[in-house]
Amino acid sequence: MPKDFRSYLDELLEKRPKDVVVVDKEIDPRYEASAIVEKFERKNEFPLVFFKNIKGSKIPLVINLGATYERLALSLGSPSVPQMVKDLAHREHNPVPVKEISAKDAPCKEVILKGEAADLDLLPVLTLNEGDAGSYVNAAAMICKERGTGAVNVGIYRHQKQGKRQLGLMVNPANHANYVRAEYEDHNESMEVALAIGHHPALNMAAVSKQAGVGSELEIAGAFLGEPLEVVKAETVNLMVPARAEIIIEGVVPPKKRHYEGPFGEWPHYYYKEGEQPYIEVTAITMRKNPIYQCIHSAHFEHNIIGAAPRLGSLLKRIQEVVPSTTGVNMPISGAARSHCYISVKKRAEGDPKQAALAAIVTDPNIKHVIVVDDDVDVFNETQVLWALAMRFQADRD
Repeated sequence: MPKDFRSYLDELLEKRPKDVVVVDKEIDPRYEASAIVEKFERKNEFPLVFFKNIKGSKIPLVINLGATYERLALSLGSPSVPQMVKDLAHREHNPVPVKEISAKDAPCKEVILKGEAADLDLLPVLTLNEGDAGSYVNAAAMICKERGTGAVNVGIYRHQKQGKRQLGLMVNPANHANYVRAEYEDHNESMEVALAIGHHPALNMAAVSKQAGVGSELEIAGAFLGEPLEVVKAETVNLMVPARAEIIIEGVVPPKKRHYEGPFGEWPHYYYKEGEQPYIEVTAITMRKNPIYQCIHSAHFEHNIIGAAPRLGSLLKRIQEVVPSTTGVNMPISGAARSHCYISVKKRAEGDPKQAALAAIVTDPNIKHVIVVDDDVDVFNETQVLWALAMRFQADRD
């Protein structure tokens, strides 16, 4: 049986049952679900929480799946977090082509809703933080296609629910999807999109990995899965979508149209960005007969870690291309797993540390501070890294 969201949940229950908490009682989608997860977080506990009953929806919900590196390592079959980073980097070098299957064999086609029936009110979309502008779809891998080349790009963005059939689209200006969208807008054309919700963690990790150009995330997902990602033709847009996803939202982004969006609690644990943004007009929703909705606990640990793990693999891969003797990379939670980068290098040439640091900054625009240490320092032990900074670094000399 191919890997998907359910196969991963089964594996997690078998191998790490204490990582899962099930909530049976009815939960309000406004703040209550996220409050329960935060209550665990304040006790330094980070379980995956399965809400069986979200008020206003018949669909259950999973949140906080990606709140620990260990759960993500399990999804890749890696025995430890440092090995997971090496495995991610290695697999990025070996993408696996997607495998197209027929609609009759695709679980995401068991229920097909088009036009007025494609109602976002069916989904248990959460309002997570007190200052958020509303409820947000925030764990969807958004698929789009580059104009002209047809290269398929996948990324995870925030989508404010703005009506029964309208979702906001706020993409960091430096992300590839923004360049793709802008090119369509320059030609006064709509951009087709599909949002895949609820799949094996390999898909979302591939979606936030840092690739050198537009495209290849679906093939990287196959590499992370260790098998081809099964895809199927979408219903109303000319895109291939993950066939074993729980839910697919299809739509178009009309050119030069905007809707006020934000603010929203983001990965730095601050509310970020509000103003006029493009939006998606929903054309179809397809799903399994009894789907499971997925949400990310935004502006909390899961938001940081689910985005950091694949970036670590991409960073190690790209830095090793410049400095082959790079031995480790970490983005610690002290920098929200985005802004601090620790690199260990077995120094072979005088310029190695500087080259490694520059490669990191070029790969991920969120990085603000890079510390490069010798390979005898464990980059996953922040005390060791800061000791090296205190004892081995002379700022007046270099």
